[in-house]
Amino acid sequence: MKIRYTLYTLVIGSLLMNAQENLDFSGRKNLLSPEVNGKTVTFRLLAPKASSVKIQGNWMPAKGTEAGSLDLQKGRDGVWSLSESGLSPDIYTYSFVVDGVKANDPNNSYQVRDVSSVMSMILVDGKQSENYKVQNVPHGTVSKRWYASKGLKEDRRMTVYTPPGYETSKEKFPVLYLLHGMGGDEEAWMTLGRASQILDNLIAQGKAKPMIVVMPNGHTSNSAAPGESSKGLYQIEMKTSDIFSGEMETYFKEMMDFTESNYRTKSDAKNRAVAGLSMGGFHSLYISANQPKTFDYVGLFSPAILPPDINMSPIYQDLDAKLKIQQANAYKLYWIAIGNTDFLYKNVEEYRQKLDKMKFKYQYVESEDGHTWSNWRTYLNEFVPQLFN
Repeated sequence: MKIRYTLYTLVIGSLLMNAQENLDFSGRKNLLSPEVNGKTVTFRLLAPKASSVKIQGNWMPAKGTEAGSLDLQKGRDGVWSLSESGLSPDIYTYSFVVDGVKANDPNNSYQVRDVSSVMSMILVDGKQSENYKVQNVPHGTVSKRWYASKGLKEDRRMTVYTPPGYETSKEKFPVLYLLHGMGGDEEAWMTLGRASQILDNLIAQGKAKPMIVVMPNGHTSNSAAPGESSKGLYQIEMKTSDIFSGEMETYFKEMMDFTESNYRTKSDAKNRAVAGLSMGGFHSLYISANQPKTFDYVGLFSPAILPPDINMSPIYQDLDAKLKIQQANAYKLYWIAIGNTDFLYKNVEEYRQKLDKMKFKYQYVESEDGHTWSNWRTYLNEFVPQLFN
């Protein structure tokens, strides 16, 4: 009996170890990092043999062309630590730099990818970040859908959010097409932008109409997010060859047709919105200008404005004339937002001057800081309640 028990123990132990090959029994996982206490966050890293440990966080001001960083202090137990206080309620990302080598926090399971950078993530609780959290409210459904693009001759993937109760109702819903920035993909607004959490919470609060949100991949040279297509595990690029090609704008209607054929949508201009950040703002500008009777709601978040002079795509030509047609079609909301230190601020200012000269009606929001996800989450939180009213 004892032999059988010993064999049983060995077999079960072996199965557990092989089934959970990444378990860490070294004790390193007992270290608490990050430790969030109100607006103070303490970071810790066990690295007894390291001679230098720094932290780079997106809340730190850059030093010239280099990211800002702070030094952690080493304790006698080999644990390096640093406490940062006064952080406003928001989502933050950070990485350690150990003897010059960048590394994520091994004790923090929460990580996000922005283009090709993978970083550890924290959330500081408060009013500003309230809608970024998963709350005890009814939740929508997030799905990844493939649609056939005849123009691009491939199947492409989009992320679709349907509001709480969609599956059990027969109701039709308005649609927001939400576009990402350069280097992003159909996952960016979900992971970095917290789109589903923001929508769930705003709808539950009665501040936003239930809506479908379609988040496509705006890089036509990639059919899906990295590693999610037949292209394989390729090197991720920020500036791909399709930028300013006009392909995204030209074949955007294919995404709309798929959405309106596969979901219960209200398919008229007053129930359609298009919005995006940076490159997605650029796309939103030209998609709405080239389809002036299609969207009553347009949102430009820190938008890139004009294509290079050398680009001759018809999509980007005769913008003033297209804007006049869009203006004549009596849209309901043309919303522009940008941070006061954004590198695109001057371009947006010049575009606003053009609109002012044309008496093209728009709403303008100017926030602090620059080209950041902190701003774009805020803009989405402010833009969505204004839709479909």
